[in-house]
Amino acid sequence: MSYFRKHLELIAGYQPGEQPQDGQFIKLNTNENPYPPSPLVIETLMENLNKHRLSWYPSPLCDELRERVSAVYGYPPDWILVGNGSDELLSIIFRAFLGKDDRVSYPYPTYTLYRVLALLQEANYEEIPFEKEYSLPKKILTSQAQLKVVCNPNSPTGTFLSTPVIDNLLKSSSCPIVVDEAYVDFARENALSLIKEYPHLIVLRTLSKSYSLAGIRVGFLIAHPEMIRGLLKVKDSYNVSWFSQKAATAALQDHHYMMNNVEKIKRTRREFSQAMSRLGYSVLPSEANFVMVQRPGDNLESEYLYLKKNHILVRYFSEWPDSLRISIGTDSNMQLLIQVLSAMLKDGKK
Repeated sequence: MSYFRKHLELIAGYQPGEQPQDGQFIKLNTNENPYPPSPLVIETLMENLNKHRLSWYPSPLCDELRERVSAVYGYPPDWILVGNGSDELLSIIFRAFLGKDDRVSYPYPTYTLYRVLALLQEANYEEIPFEKEYSLPKKILTSQAQLKVVCNPNSPTGTFLSTPVIDNLLKSSSCPIVVDEAYVDFARENALSLIKEYPHLIVLRTLSKSYSLAGIRVGFLIAHPEMIRGLLKVKDSYNVSWFSQKAATAALQDHHYMMNNVEKIKRTRREFSQAMSRLGYSVLPSEANFVMVQRPGDNLESEYLYLKKNHILVRYFSEWPDSLRISIGTDSNMQLLIQVLSAMLKDGKK
């Protein structure tokens, strides 16, 4: 006998990447930043350990952090909502806009959590295949959905849609549009300039990737105040811990440090992409902190397993068996991966 909703029994939950705990692996499977966060983050956390605040609830709206986000990104605090990672914010959005038999539309392949969140709401998900060279599918412009989502840069492909393309989607749609910009600091532009013009636009950000704070779990979204007020009805009262708020605020105070790391990752991304192309892989053009490499028609599970045997983790998706998603690590990380793959291909090992 099951006590869960019948609908829940039919759902396969989101499967995150492997998280080994023994420290013996080079982790290139979950798009973490290979560089540590700003030293200011560590200093701030150590300073606040002695302030006896652990018995208090944190600020429910993350007031200090919202002020810092406002200072960095140029929108007033009441245009900003902070969450326990951008995944929680996605959950809030799906709960706010989708009920049973409603529809969410998004280009595909993309972040598979969108599908899971739709199913939890008993909503329908419309996965519209990207068009040639991962351009925005025309069908999404006319889709009669209650919510549309674009991951930009896209995961797992790393491909990018320009701001005019996003602008056209907004002009063509009356429902809320989420632009999930988890990786946008590694890209050439973003959708922030469109927010004031479009009251149905929600731009989503995270501090996990470019700010090296995946373990802190902080994300934020920016939208018109009317949108924020509605989403607040769904948010848990104290959803972001006091320490997370302090760490995120400190990280945002050191924007220059983050951008230096971003430039290093972009340089490594370019060099690694060229090296993988020389090995015979097709490398999708990426504007994220990862690349997707392919050998159309082949199953790359053997490469994934061989790398894992050599203590290098990359992401293999059974839905896209001819592809591997590889996070950008340090130069030495990527050079070792190339060496291991080269040896495998040379010796015919699988």
